[in-house]
Amino acid sequence: MAAPFRLLFVCLGNICRSPAAEGVMRALVETKGFADRVLIRSAGTQGWHAGKLPDQRMRTAAQNRGYDLSSRARQVTEADLREYDLVLVMDRQNLKDVRAYDRDSQFDSKIRLFCEFCTDHQESEVPDPYYGGEQGFELVLDLLEDGCRGVLEHIRSALA
Repeated sequence: MAAPFRLLFVCLGNICRSPAAEGVMRALVETKGFADRVLIRSAGTQGWHAGKLPDQRMRTAAQNRGYDLSSRARQVTEADLREYDLVLVMDRQNLKDVRAYDRDSQFDSKIRLFCEFCTDHQESEVPDPYYGGEQGFELVLDLLEDGCRGVLEHIRSALA
């Protein structure tokens, strides 16, 4: 069997957006029968929350939609850029921070903004819901559900 497609989602602290993306994507690939062909992880550009579960507000919002967010926060590493086939960042600052690990620009083509894969929403970034209210977490999940469908199509074509 071929090696799985390796997908990494990245946000700032790895406690809201990227673990939610990991949970939404994991549920989608399981539903579509790709669970054994896609390895999904998440990380943050900062390590403040390393080892912690996702933010309780994000877990509650995700759980209400049937998603399990049980991964533990970790900080992105330079090795991640070599090991993953696609690194999806949530906003332009994440993009800048992750590209800083890629000093020779050899991984430039695999580091992309998540919202490039959205088809139903016009946002160019997934906004950080940390300092806002419940609506922010719901918007994040709306964007993630939209974009993850596009990501799966991208992966399907890469695996074909």
